[in-house]
Amino acid sequence: MNLDRLKVSVNRTGTPRGVRVTFDRHSRTADGGIPAGARRFVFLFDSALRFNPTAFPVCSRQTIDTEGVAACPPGSRVGSAVGTYLDGSQVEAVAVNSQVAGGPGVLLAFPATGLVLEQTLERATIPYQREYTWAIDELLPPDETPPQNRPGTTRFVITFGATTTAGGRPVSYVETADPHGPYSFGLWSEFVTGQVALPTDHALPRPR
Repeated sequence: MNLDRLKVSVNRTGTPRGVRVTFDRHSRTADGGIPAGARRFVFLFDSALRFNPTAFPVCSRQTIDTEGVAACPPGSRVGSAVGTYLDGSQVEAVAVNSQVAGGPGVLLAFPATGLVLEQTLERATIPYQREYTWAIDELLPPDETPPQNRPGTTRFVITFGATTTAGGRPVSYVETADPHGPYSFGLWSEFVTGQVALPTDHALPRPR
């Protein structure tokens, strides 16, 4: 069984209400073995936070698949991620603003492996909407490796946040309606073993 914990940080950046949110997930097992791989992650954001995806350039999945993430339009990058495995190896990713399943979303591209994960930006559902408004939902596609042999990361750090110019004024990808906080966050996780976990955290905004 995976034993997960979550630490979230919020940094003031960009516009007066702009923030950058970092989810830092640590995963381990009781016996020190390799954590089970994930099937799905849902990043849950405090109700005081909102997103502005329409202000940012869009990069399509086709562009990444055929030309690589470096070919995405300037300004479409809205985050980044780093995954760490039990042996200490790491894999890095770039998050770009996109359209996923007919709505706003993020493509998480791993240049070293060619993997692209699709994340939808949507309203939180019951019962989570009591505390959270927005969710970024990420499905990990199945592959030919048997589920029990898919290694999970021992640490996964992902950051959402960027600034662009729209209509002649600066706009942040993530903004807050409450500059003082604190904010609540959750990471709903489903693993290949069938286990479901929901580590949570609270964070105060850090100054610029």
